[in-house]
Amino acid sequence: MDKFAHKLRDYIKTNGIDAEQLIFDRSCHSVEEAAQAAQVQPEDFVKNICLIDADGNLIVAIVKGEDRVSTKRVGKALGIEPPEIATPDQILALSGYPCGGVPSFGYKARFLIDPRVLEKDVVYTGGGSENSLVRIAPNKLITANNGEVVRIHR
Repeated sequence: MDKFAHKLRDYIKTNGIDAEQLIFDRSCHSVEEAAQAAQVQPEDFVKNICLIDADGNLIVAIVKGEDRVSTKRVGKALGIEPPEIATPDQILALSGYPCGGVPSFGYKARFLIDPRVLEKDVVYTGGGSENSLVRIAPNKLITANNGEVVRIHR
């Protein structure tokens, strides 16, 4: 287990989050790779799209794996100009996790969760590294990240 996955495992344990971290010996970077590794359907995944507002703050837009984020909707929901997509360097600096393994909780950010994410009983999300995932119920996800449920998909 790499340092990023280990850091998330410690966060889950320390904060009593009702989630399961899964570690694999292959990449889970894309939804397709992750679905194969976890032996579940692509529809069971959520993506964490990292955005940066005009003040340099991190916003994480959480949508179903097959959906895309509307930065206009994110901006409107927050009453700001549409945020920019974060670069891999910004993602690592602000979340503490590498692009491709960013979890849906565990760091300072404003978390927005699309209502379509709540359609599933359980979802899979980034597990801290490209080789790990987290299995969590959407209602537990909202609790873990203090997320706001708002329509942000295109």
